[in-house]
This record gives sequence, structure tokens and C-alpha cells, in this order.
Amino acid sequence: MKFNHKPVLLNEVIKGLNIKPDGIYVDGTLGGAGHSIEILKKIPKGLLIGIDRDEDALAAAKEKLKDYENVKYVHGNHDNIKEILEDLEIDRVDGILLDLGVSSYQLDEKNRGFSYMQDAKLDMRMDKSQKLDAEVVVNTYSEEDLAKIIYEYGEEKFSRRIAKNICEERKKNKIETTSQLVKIIEKSVPLKNSGHPAKRTFQALRIEVNNEIKPLYDCIEDCIDCLKTGGRLCVITFHSLEDRAVKEAFVQAQGVCTCPPGLPYCMCGKVEKGKIITKKPILPSEEEQEENSRSRSAKLRIFEKA
Repeated sequence: MKFNHKPVLLNEVIKGLNIKPDGIYVDGTLGGAGHSIEILKKIPKGLLIGIDRDEDALAAAKEKLKDYENVKYVHGNHDNIKEILEDLEIDRVDGILLDLGVSSYQLDEKNRGFSYMQDAKLDMRMDKSQKLDAEVVVNTYSEEDLAKIIYEYGEEKFSRRIAKNICEERKKNKIETTSQLVKIIEKSVPLKNSGHPAKRTFQALRIEVNNEIKPLYDCIEDCIDCLKTGGRLCVITFHSLEDRAVKEAFVQAQGVCTCPPGLPYCMCGKVEKGKIITKKPILPSEEEQEENSRSRSAKLRIFEKA
């Protein structure tokens, strides 16, 4: 299957990165290279570093960007950006893009098991070389842990009922496919009009399998540390948990005084690493949302290094 990727907030990202023709830029979530190809058009004397933990994505990106020689491809995780740049012997970069969440390809590719709309083996790994997958989570995690994950990562109010029914079902038969899981969820969640009943649970399992939330705050801090003065970090999120972590990391990096009110001067030793460019997140236009339904929940936040 080809990566038919429609980049979200493309013009806003390109503008937000404030691209220099000879700059060094990192696409930490290379995916279908929709953002990267536009960055490359603007850096004829620069360098693009494309990182992705999905080897299928890297292969597709290499094909799409084959006419460009100023690209370095890395099979890895943006959470390890400091180590990746160190291995490439690069000290600082001019801009970093993180387009978080699951890609359109991963959702649409049946055998990856990300979608509740297609029957497939439970998988959901972005990096297929890792051992933990959705089947392991669903069949081995305790009822308490499953309920916690589904509630916290999926914001699903019926999480306890879903977890209980999963555990009851797996006593009879191992849960191996997305359709098996969807049937359990459908029996656990009352009928309602706000989307598919399995949407939140599948999101939660995907986040757990790929460890998308826990390292994100530290990842944002590391990305900011890796920027040159005046360098920009652009982060696109697709749900509230991601956006909250990014927002908090940006606020902390801008410098937050935690001293009690009334002190004549700051005593807490706050560190100002730069400034938040977007006081409120940038949202897709109505036109983009109509053209690309997967952009509807997207939010772009931008930080500039001091």
C-alpha cells in the first residue's frame, strides 16, 4: 500500500518553521514526507533529517524524496532526538517538526491493526520490531490496568465495563483480532451518536503500545535544547492528552516563576529557554477540515529558542 498522505496544517507549519535556505531541519515524524518535501524545496543548501520508527514509512519517504540528496534518514524515535543528533555529529538545528499520532497509512493499512473499521490481527505497533503489541496488552494486562489505560488515554467513561468484559471474554478465547475486540466494546458501550463506540478504546491501546504520552513532555524539552538561537519547534497534536503535554512543556520552557507572591525578586531559579509563538494553538481552516476529515482535531503549537 502506498503512503497517500495529506499533510495537516502544511502552510502553517512551513511559515511557523521560519525556514532558512541553508538551515538544518528535523522532521521527527517523517511519515509520508508530505511536510518534508515542502521543507526540502526551501533548503537547497541545507539539510533535512527524517526520523520515523516505522520502516514502511521510511521506505516510502525515501522513494518520495529520491530527487533530493540533502536528506538523512533515521529509523528511530523522536524521543531520542539528542542521541540521534549526537550520532550524526550535529550539535544544534534550525527547526524541528513533530506531527504526532498515527498516520493515515497506518490507519488504512489493514494488517497494521490500528483501525476498528477493518478486521485484522491486533497489532498497532508503529515500530514493528518491538515486542509489545495490542494483542499482548489486551490479553495479559490486568483488568485494573486495562481500565486505567482506556480511561486515561481514551477518556472513555465506560472503561471499567470494557475492561471487565475483555477479561471475561479472554478467559474463553484469546482475543486476537480487531473485530473480536470491537464486538466486546460494542456490547460494553451504550448506543450513542458521538462516533464509533470503539474509537476511544483503540486510541488508548495505540497510545499504550507505542508509549506516546509518557515521554512526550521530556521529548519537547529535548527538542528545544537541540535548537539554535532563533530556531523553531512546531508540534501538531491530535488529542487533548498530547496537546496538554506540549502546552505544559512550552510554558515551562518559556520560564515559569514558582516563587510565592510578594517576594521582592525571583528565588526559584526559573530558566527562560525562549518564547511561545502561538499564544493559542493554530487550528485547520474550515476548508482544510472539509477536504481532510483527519485534520479536524489537529492543533499546532510553535516555540522559538532564545
